[in-house]
Parts: sequence; structure tokens; C-alpha cells
Amino acid sequence: MEMSQIRYVLSAAEHLNFTVAAEACNVSQPALTKGIKKLEHSLGAPLFHREGKRILVSDFGHTMMPHLRQIVQEAETAQELAQNFRLLNQAPLKLGVMSTIGHLRLARFLARFEKSFSGVELSVQETSPDTLRRDLADGKIDVAVMTQLDDVSSEQFRIMPLYQERYVVVIPPGHHLGALNQIGLRDISGEPYVDRLACELREMVMGVCESRGVELYAKFRSEREDWVQAMVLAGIGFAFMPEYSVTLPGLIQRPLGDPEVTRQISLFTMPGRPHTPALSAMMRAAHMFDWPG
Repeated sequence: MEMSQIRYVLSAAEHLNFTVAAEACNVSQPALTKGIKKLEHSLGAPLFHREGKRILVSDFGHTMMPHLRQIVQEAETAQELAQNFRLLNQAPLKLGVMSTIGHLRLARFLARFEKSFSGVELSVQETSPDTLRRDLADGKIDVAVMTQLDDVSSEQFRIMPLYQERYVVVIPPGHHLGALNQIGLRDISGEPYVDRLACELREMVMGVCESRGVELYAKFRSEREDWVQAMVLAGIGFAFMPEYSVTLPGLIQRPLGDPEVTRQISLFTMPGRPHTPALSAMMRAAHMFDWPG
């Protein structure tokens, strides 16, 4: 059984005319007829009934057609995968990452991806969600990892959820709030505070605190996550942080309760924009990866 013979049969079944089927396959009619007869001989039963120039699919042919189509589809899929694999040699992939996302979890995924697809030349840029959205729309990056916010719709972006993470209260060793298993907003009212200016949920948290009469006294403000953690560790005050973004050794973290705040981290691509082989590989790898939470 040869792939060309299967294609001849499928074309004949579609057109019900050997001449037209031969033209569609770009071969002569005798070559097409000879190929079909060889396949019928191999299968041990006729696929068509001949009535002069007119042909009809036999009962056996109707039974075999779905299987023959599947063989062709699988062969085309295998060819596409092989082509994509060849194209992944020195294939560029530009990834944008929201600056408040913890590096450790994401680095584990990227390390596994690089090991599986070593031909992909991955570049990563770290910036704000607004910049990531613009760069994604303008084609400056291929894919973005950022928070899935309520003002982003599936019409604007194609979104693949990765993981959820809680917000925690980060404090230095020996802080009196470390005696609590969970810290509520009332517990931190009036406490010295380190303000994370780059936090995408900052305004929401500030609004909740204001509505509940919680006083936040910011002794230090920064857009940089490393400076925020360093100042907390130095004893300047506490900070609200996503749990997987806490990377500085020695920091103590407690779950934030009343209210509990979480965020959804997702992969964003542009709807309607064809995926390159490198991007398709990353999307499949992200889907299969064992993300935290």
C-alpha cells in the first residue's frame, strides 16, 4: 500500500470519475487506474464499481474510506511535525514577562523548554503589563506571561491560564506579626509599609484598605521587586507580594486573609495571528508543564 495509491482512491471517491480524479492528482488516467487496481488487489476487494466512464464506491469502499483518509491525515501531520522540527533550528522566539512575576517558577519551565527545543533562540524582556500588551499587538514580542485581569477579553488576546498564586504578607525575621499563621488587614493597620509601585493589583488592595479604614504608612516605595524585598529584610516595614515572587532568603511570609487576594498568571498571544513553529512548541510545552498550585 503506497501513499500515492491512497490519494488516487480518495480523489476518485470524491469526483466519481477517473479522468477528473487523474487531473486532480496531476497524473495520467492509466497511471491512476493502475494504482487503484494495485491497492484493490492488496486489500482483496474492489473499492469501486465501474459502469463505463461512471464509477460508484462499493460497500467495501465506503467502509475503507474513513481509514484511508485517516492514513493521509496522519502522514500530513507527521510531515508537518518533521518540518517544524527542522524549522526550530535557530528559530527566534521573543517572550515578554510581567516584571512582578517570580523568576524561579518560570525559569524551571524555560529550562525544560530549552532542553526539549534547544534550537529555539529565546529572548526574554521584562516590563509592565501595558507595555506587554502594546508590544504583543505590534508584533514586537511573540508571547507574553502576565496577569489575567478583568479588563482583558478573549477578543483582544488568546489566553492560556498557567497557575494561580496567593498574595502574602512579607516581613523580616523577628517581626511580631510572624507569630500569626495568617495576617488580616486589621493586623497590619498602622504598621510601617513598603509600597510595591509596580504591583498590578496595587490600586485594588489600596481601595480595600481604605474602605475598611486600614491605615498604610509607606516608609519606602519602589517599582523594583528586588529593592522592595531588600528593604523589608532590612526591617523598614512589611509588603504585600505574590507568594511565588518572594525570592530573597530570610524573608518570612504569611498568607493574607480577610480578604484573600489571588492572581491568575497566563500566557497571552494574538488571536488570528499564525503561530510560528517555535511559538507552537512553547504553547504545547506550557500546556504539558506541571505548574505550581
